[in-house]
Amino acid sequence: MSIKGIFPIDKWDFKSESVFAELPLADLEMLTSNKTEQIYKKGEIIFREGAFPSGIFYISEGKVKKYKVDKDGKEQIIYVANTGELLGYHAVLAEDRYPDFAAALEESRIAFIPKEDFLATLSQSEVLGRRLLKTLSHEFAVLANSLTLFGQKSVRERLALQLVVLREKYKVNFEPGMPVEINMSRDDLASLVGTVRENVVRVLGEFKEQKILQTRGRKIIIIDVSGLIGIADYK
Repeated sequence: MSIKGIFPIDKWDFKSESVFAELPLADLEMLTSNKTEQIYKKGEIIFREGAFPSGIFYISEGKVKKYKVDKDGKEQIIYVANTGELLGYHAVLAEDRYPDFAAALEESRIAFIPKEDFLATLSQSEVLGRRLLKTLSHEFAVLANSLTLFGQKSVRERLALQLVVLREKYKVNFEPGMPVEINMSRDDLASLVGTVRENVVRVLGEFKEQKILQTRGRKIIIIDVSGLIGIADYK
């Protein structure tokens, strides 16, 4: 089923996939004149926190986790980026180091655009500038929602909400009534929710008993997204 009208997915999803859409041809050609693509295997790091950026990344196909690592080496996933989204442009715009890590959640095809081409296009393209500004504002709102979520919701509610969001990201050739498979390790899911693996396994078991989802290995098959939205209790 579609969750439009019953869950505000826009408040939980970045919109950088629209930044390059229908750019003027001259701008697009300048931007992509030296573009390269690379296949990243699952778990392979795309960039590291603290490194200086040499360009921006565009997810041609696949999914990427953006995350921080604490002093004990524990990951905290900040966001899961999907096909069509941009990575690393914040650091380029700020002339600063990368503020986090990015790694492939699955085998992914990632395009790289050199910093010089990105900045040159930005300097001449009013369309690109407006879109980036709008995207940055929206991303700030999404991250603010995430901070509120951690402060006010239980693990059960946070997991339900993140499963709703992930369901939208993992839709492929979706038809109404079709179950959606989320292919994510329990460790990564725990990192995204902000808890330990054991809690995720326990709550997933509860959802399974309630016929809200099924599991097959690491895959989570969402059967009743309305049930998850109800548990998430997000207004």
